[in-house]
Amino acid sequence: EAALIVGIVASYLKQSGRDGLMPAVWVGVLLASALSLFAGAALQLMAAEFPQKEQELFEGVVGLIAVGMLTSMVFWMRKTARNIKGDLQASVEKALGQGTDAAGWALIGMVFLAVAREGLESVFFLLAIFQQSQGWQAPVGALAGIAVSVIIGYGLYSGGVRLNLRRFFRFTGVFILLVAAGLAGVLRKFHEAGIWNQLQTVVFDLDHTLPMDSPLGTVLSGLLGYQSAPVVGEILVYVAFLAITLFFFLRPMT
Repeated sequence: EAALIVGIVASYLKQSGRDGLMPAVWVGVLLASALSLFAGAALQLMAAEFPQKEQELFEGVVGLIAVGMLTSMVFWMRKTARNIKGDLQASVEKALGQGTDAAGWALIGMVFLAVAREGLESVFFLLAIFQQSQGWQAPVGALAGIAVSVIIGYGLYSGGVRLNLRRFFRFTGVFILLVAAGLAGVLRKFHEAGIWNQLQTVVFDLDHTLPMDSPLGTVLSGLLGYQSAPVVGEILVYVAFLAITLFFFLRPMT
């Protein structure tokens, strides 16, 4: 989403003959990226200092925050998808109407806030995913996703990519809700922290059929929160979360 926003803003500056303000866009992107990286590093360092049970509790809280952020982002995209391009262009015009120096600072602030919001959401999401999926696959997947996002953003800027943003956000929204539902595994963290001990009966065990350390199990675990031996609480949270969020997300807008 951050790449889409930057791509739309950069494309509008290019089309309106204001390419000279592109450095302001990059300053905003770099500042927001730095903030997100520092926030992620700080959270990781904090978690490393906790005793085992407190660390499990911290990881569970991070997972809940990630679910909340992802869900709110999906519904924000659903609401604004139809007018996001026009709204962004109007915001750029408003920023540019403040004089040369003020316009640069306003543009930096606008891009910084947009990218920082998505960056911090990504930090919490990635921390939650990394905690569930140990190994090199999750970081490589994250880097690949960032690379694809940058390519799409550049494609929007250059005119090589044309997206129906409403349809695009609809498909990605459903996928993100599936990913968020997979973070139901945070219940396991709360159980290991000793504060959630209900509904711990194992529903099924696929350890011999599809172990979590197999290539497919690793992908499903990192992407959708797959557990080879889920308990009743995890299944209930997963199904309830998807039933409620997909109902409200897919119903026609009034």
